Amino acid sequence: MSRTLTGIIQPAGPQAALRPVYTPEERARRDATRWTLVQGLLAPLQFVVFLASLGLIVRYLATGEGWAVAAASVVAKTLVLYLIMVTGAIWEKVVFGQYLFAHSFFWEDVFSMLVIALHTACLVAWFAGDTLLDARGQMLLALAAYATYVINAGQFLYKLRRARQERSK
Repeated sequence: MSRTLTGIIQPAGPQAALRPVYTPEERARRDATRWTLVQGLLAPLQFVVFLASLGLIVRYLATGEGWAVAAASVVAKTLVLYLIMVTGAIWEKVVFGQYLFAHSFFWEDVFSMLVIALHTACLVAWFAGDTLLDARGQMLLALAAYATYVINAGQFLYKLRRARQERSK
């Protein structure tokens, strides 16, 4: 057994991988709450904002043009990230009884903290202007934040796939 950041004791090692994503009760709460729909709508929205912003960042880095619109897109991406994280925490509370670090999404939430930290660093750098990072540095920081977002999105997609496979058994 190991203690998590929230103080909940979880099985460590191979036993942890055997636990289903949702118990029948958790699945019922997940299916009954409107927050599931909210997450289902915000996730693809965030991905579209990410793709548009990524294109603008790459354009800026390749041509040196369009810094303002690329920076604004990073702000927009970060605001959508904050929205999905807040509503996701509410969803976890409804489904699992705690706002973050629920057993089924513990590592996804841990990595989400890195994603949020890097996106927040982008905002800090943007508001600080050239005192912390120049324009190119700000865009490179955004790319680092976006790389963590892609990894985190992959974690959640994997968990979604696992939950669907478990349901079909």
